[in-house]
Amino acid sequence: MRFMIQRVKNAEVKVEQAIIGSIGNGLLVFVGICGTDTEEIADKMIKKLIGMRIFEDENGKTNLDLKTVGGNLLMISQFTLYADCKKGNRPSFIRAGAPEMANRLYQYILEKCRVEFPETQQGEFGANMQITLINDGPFTIVLDSDEIF
Repeated sequence: MRFMIQRVKNAEVKVEQAIIGSIGNGLLVFVGICGTDTEEIADKMIKKLIGMRIFEDENGKTNLDLKTVGGNLLMISQFTLYADCKKGNRPSFIRAGAPEMANRLYQYILEKCRVEFPETQQGEFGANMQITLINDGPFTIVLDSDEIF
């Protein structure tokens, strides 16, 4: 599983010109699900995400977590996080989870995030989405379950 996390001042997601999710200060998280991912991996990734101290304190040090700053989450499914670009110029997405399985895990992740952050916003799985954001920093981190667990 991969989470590409962007600390944002605000972010929104549109589908067919309609805003379906929007946050102010918080984290925009692109979620990539691999064919071997499980709910156990998702639980670990969510715990890591929520506990990350990547917001600035009064001294300008990245020392505060999402809950402390009163931020929120916008979670967007993105299978392209599993692009394999080793051969040729056309990426392969063979490692990305099959749509039914990936959507089930994406919904699970949303449900778990909403336990801590009830206002968690989301994109639409499988839709053509337009994402608008103001990155705060810029500050972007990639969490890969293969590298951290």
